[in-house]
Formats: sequence, C-alpha cells, structure tokens
Amino acid sequence: MQELGIGIIGGGYMGKAHAVAYAAVGAVFNTRLRPRLEMVAASSLASAEKYRDSFGFARAAQNWEELVRDPKVEAIVIASPQSTHRAAAELAFSLGKPVFCEKPLGASVDDAQAMVQAAKDSGLVNMIGFNYIRTPASQYARQLIADGALGQITWFRGEHTEDFLADPTIPANWRTSGEANGTMGDLAPHMINAALALLGPIDNVMGQIETVHSNRGGAPVTNDDHAQMMCRFANGAMGHMYFSRIATGRKMGYAYEITGTKGAIRFDQEDQNALWLYKAEGPEAERGFRKILTGPAHPDYEPFCQGPGHGTGYQDQIIIEARDFLEAIADKTPRWPAFADGLDVSRIISAVRSSQTSGSWTSVQSD
Repeated sequence: MQELGIGIIGGGYMGKAHAVAYAAVGAVFNTRLRPRLEMVAASSLASAEKYRDSFGFARAAQNWEELVRDPKVEAIVIASPQSTHRAAAELAFSLGKPVFCEKPLGASVDDAQAMVQAAKDSGLVNMIGFNYIRTPASQYARQLIADGALGQITWFRGEHTEDFLADPTIPANWRTSGEANGTMGDLAPHMINAALALLGPIDNVMGQIETVHSNRGGAPVTNDDHAQMMCRFANGAMGHMYFSRIATGRKMGYAYEITGTKGAIRFDQEDQNALWLYKAEGPEAERGFRKILTGPAHPDYEPFCQGPGHGTGYQDQIIIEARDFLEAIADKTPRWPAFADGLDVSRIISAVRSSQTSGSWTSVQSD
C-alpha cells in the first residue's frame, strides 16, 4: 500500500468531517492509497494547531498557501469559505496536486469557470463535495431511474429545507451576510445537484428569491432566507424545487419525489435509510408505495454494516467521497462529481438569480 499526504484547508464543521473520513476510509474500503493526515490550515495558526491536535494531523500550517506548497502534502481538500476556493485550487493544480473542493465550487460563476479551466489545463483529478446524493438510498434511486424502472420521467419535486434561522430573534451571524452564504449559495446547490444526478440537465428556470427576516438584532440581513424555482429538464420533465433556512420544523429536509410512467420514488434525508418505491404493476388492489430499507444489496452499504436496516449516517457519506477521490488519484481517471458538475450547479443558480430580476423564464448557460 502507498501512503498519500492529505492537506485539509479548514478545520471547522466540514474540515472535521473530512479529517475523520480520511482517518477511516482505508479501513472501511481497503483502499489502495492510504491517506496520511499531513497538514491542516485554518483562519490562524492557533486554530490550525487546535485542529492538528484534535484530529491527528502531523502538522499545522500558518495559512492555506503554506499548506498547498508543502511537498509532503500530495492532495488537497478545500473545506474553507467559498471566497478561498479558486485561489487554493489554482495554486494546487499549478503544483501538480489533485483537489477535492467542498460545494459550491466558487463564490461566483466566474470563479467556477476559472476553476474548471484550471483543472482541465492541469489534467489532474478534481472532485466537488455533494455528499447527500451518496447515501445508499439515493444511489439506488439513481440506479432505478437509469435502468428505466420508472419509465419515462415526467415530474421532479425537490427541496432542501432546514430551520436553523426560522426564529426571527436569532441574531445576525456570518450566515446572514453575503450572497454566497444565503440559501441559494448554501442549501440550493445540494438539491440542484441531486436533480441533475437523477434526471439530467436543466434547460430553463423560473425563480423567486426572498429575504423574510430582513433585520436580526438591529443588523441588516443581506442575503436570502428562502427561494423556489420551476424548471424544465432537457428530457422534457417538469420540475419544482424549494430551498429554505426558515422552514420551521425541518432539520434536514433534503427530499425529492420523482414520477414516471411506470412508477415513482419518494425520499427524505431525515429518514435517509429508506426509499419509498411505487411500481405500476400487479393487481390495482395491491398497488401502493413500498418502504425499502437499505442494506448490503444497495450501493456502498456493506462496507459499513452487514445488517439490513441497521443504516448508515452522515459521516459515512463523507467517507464514500474520500474513497472515490483516492480511487480517482490511484487510477488517474475522473470520478463523478467533478468540478464541471459543480459549474453546472453554479450556472443554474445564476440563471435563477437572473430570473428573479427579470421575472421571466431564463435559459441556463451551457458550453
């Protein structure tokens, strides 16, 4: 087995998740490349030292640039604010280092386009972090659709709804400032990615974006609380998506319904180890949605647990991502989702913003 020095930029919520994933992935999936937690960078050296000690890194970096340039760091994981993504990725690619970047790809469509071009020019492995689509249930849903089990897909309804800012008395914080930290920058990318993964490209959108609580504790809120969009997929299916950080009662409302001519699917991340499947077959009196509990027969389940219905969790999604990144590096071949897939999501979000301004249907930019 060959070791690979991993450098993680960011030690907060996602930085910790990736550190735990790279510490566990070799044992879970018996990967050919065995990651070594070489270096971590954060907003300060003191913070980086804290994360080094907590997560088991060999060293802490003064800043992200020192981490990327370090010769013992052979692959980069970017888990820092969107404003840092482009510069870190471009430097890493220029030094011949593969990059895994958390969503969204950049702070803007221009950033995302530049990052895709840098990745293409380098010829190096690149991936973006859309972890929720990695659950065994959603992977199975994707497989069913690809195999034609639902027939022609006619309708998609998706949501990513949470309530961490539902209480209007919660004071302003970093989430309430800056377009990239609003609901369209933070939550929408996950469900848009799911829609693209399950149904394919989106051609046109009609969107509405709103700030419901415009002031928190005397400070103005400068980004959006919730948004909705209608869309038309390239395959002809109609769709609707809703995104919210003020959806009272919703904790992890990453959910979708898909209707086809032969069947339908329902999924809700709050019950992530179950998929509801309807097939238009058999006697009418016996038809209905069936709850399928995930188990070893479903994608990427068995490495974590051999018992059907026992379930996988959030951290396991990140471990699956780490496995794919390591396999891509070992094989020198792309893995989904790559930077280009992140750019597709950024373009759709940009089109929704344009539709909000124009009040009309807007075409999604394509290459």
